[in-house]
Amino acid sequence: MLNNIGLPGLLLIAVVVLVLFGRGKVSSLMGEVGKGISSFKKGVKEGSEEAESAGRELTDEMKLEEAKRDEKLRDVTPDDQTRA
Repeated sequence: MLNNIGLPGLLLIAVVVLVLFGRGKVSSLMGEVGKGISSFKKGVKEGSEEAESAGRELTDEMKLEEAKRDEKLRDVTPDDQTRA
């Protein structure tokens, strides 16, 4: 249904909207749409940064746990010197 609107149809819709709402309302509406898009992009960027930092913290925690496990294994495993 919307596939065959074309450029003339879009221009007609734009003119009708402009006549119905006026230039001031349309420009303020477009300004609000722009602010919304900017806020959305900012939120996505902050979310991805937060996810990356959480991933880094997780890998750091995993490295610490692995080091602790290795240290415990060294304490349990007898050395050659203790056998003799």
